[in-house]
Amino acid sequence: MQNSITVQNLKCCGCANTIKNKISEIDTVSDIKIDIDNSIISFSTKSNEDLLKVHDKLKAIGYPSIDDENSFASKAKSFISCATGKISS
Repeated sequence: MQNSITVQNLKCCGCANTIKNKISEIDTVSDIKIDIDNSIISFSTKSNEDLLKVHDKLKAIGYPSIDDENSFASKAKSFISCATGKISS
């Protein structure tokens, strides 16, 4: 099933690299596309449980959905994730 999540704190290719790498760790997620300009992560999953796993993973690395609180901790995590993504690209 095709899904998309609009996230906060997505600013650049470094962020996108980290998001793609981390979401790819979930075996049942495929066809990941990231629209940096609109902060939309699109992907395919096999179940709603997989969608929740992606949602939780994004929040854990600092990219909460627009429906979640964007705390100082989330912003700090996204800054680190962005830097990591820039280094690994």
